[in-house]
Amino acid sequence: MSMQVKQQGFTLIELIVVITILGILAAFALPRFVDLQRDARIATLNGLAGSLKSASAMVHAKALAKGQTAGTLDIGDGQSVRLSNGYATTATIGNALQDLTGFSLRNGKFTLTGAPTPAECYVQYTAATSSTAPATVGTPVTNGC
Repeated sequence: MSMQVKQQGFTLIELIVVITILGILAAFALPRFVDLQRDARIATLNGLAGSLKSASAMVHAKALAKGQTAGTLDIGDGQSVRLSNGYATTATIGNALQDLTGFSLRNGKFTLTGAPTPAECYVQYTAATSSTAPATVGTPVTNGC
């Protein structure tokens, strides 16, 4: 007569092997995940740079349509911007954007607050310096993203 033994669970060896394999997989996956976060922050910064260029152009077009190059311009939705040479000033360009969540604005510098080094993860808006020199949006600085 032979006795059959039913296995009720995993052996200790099987559990150790599975945990070791998971540890090895995690060691390879973690750097890739961290790199994806950096890529996402850079993409967010590039998106803001594009939005700034569009907002600046739209403010300028509205100012031209109204024949206004200085003072305060109502841009709708209860928002207004101060103008300098027909473009939004560095202090008020943020009013022309819908949502600045995750960014801080100081002197035209939009800094990504969730970056590892926020001081090196930003895009700069520079107001028009004359009627012939338009406002500019600098290339995003991504060293600290």
